[in-house]
Amino acid sequence: MRNGFKGMVVALGVVAMMAAGCAKEEVVKKDEPVVQQQTVKQQEPVKQVEPVKQEEPKQEAPKQEEGGAAKASAAVALETVYFDFDKSDLRKDSRDVLSKNAEALLKQVADAKIQIAGHCDERGSDEYNLALGERRAKSVAKYLTTLGVKADRISTISYGKEKPAVQGSDEAAWSKNRRAEFVIVK
Repeated sequence: MRNGFKGMVVALGVVAMMAAGCAKEEVVKKDEPVVQQQTVKQQEPVKQVEPVKQEEPKQEAPKQEEGGAAKASAAVALETVYFDFDKSDLRKDSRDVLSKNAEALLKQVADAKIQIAGHCDERGSDEYNLALGERRAKSVAKYLTTLGVKADRISTISYGKEKPAVQGSDEAAWSKNRRAEFVIVK
């Protein structure tokens, strides 16, 4: 009786282990491709702003106050700021560039609005690089406000790794892609 009870317990244990140990995988037919779905957080559509193109001055008689802001913004060239790998804090050379940019924004185009676009190199996931690009743009915006540029004149956007300045997979290309660029919007 005792051996029968032990045998029954062992048999139940074996059946339980087999049931628990079996993989619960889906069977994929060889003809069907396996597609992995990624969850992507939906964001509001972003309005694309075309950069202001610099044009040669025309030989017409000057107009009074009409289009003055547009002509002034075309004459202002704001320099790009570069970042170290995986960083959003400003380097010394970046702060110097931003000081020049802030001076130009305050004196030459005092009423213009600007957009700061944060960019990354190709390393890292899309989500990570979008967040890093946003941190870079906000870091630049915050520094500009400490230099006297009003916050309501500044907007930020992140392109992550989607718009590289230089194609390539080496440090020379990557260092040019880790940047924040300026676009005069209005």
